[in-house]
Amino acid sequence: MKKLLMIAAALCMAAGLVQAQAHSDKEAQQDAQRHRAMAAAHEAAAKCLESGKKHDACQKQLQAACKGLAIGKYCGMKHEH
Repeated sequence: MKKLLMIAAALCMAAGLVQAQAHSDKEAQQDAQRHRAMAAAHEAAAKCLESGKKHDACQKQLQAACKGLAIGKYCGMKHEH
């Protein structure tokens, strides 16, 4: 049973890879633009922290910049503290 579940999981992952490769050139360009926008938002958050502002203020700035860009409240990225 455990092997069957592992095989099923591998098949699901492979299907996801095939689906991900099925993006058109336009969709790939849109994905690249979203990644650049998320990277810019994270760079701004890093600069905010380096400027000495409080973490909560920088986090709010990041959340506002990422609204509609990424899944979750951490703009597609979360790390430990």
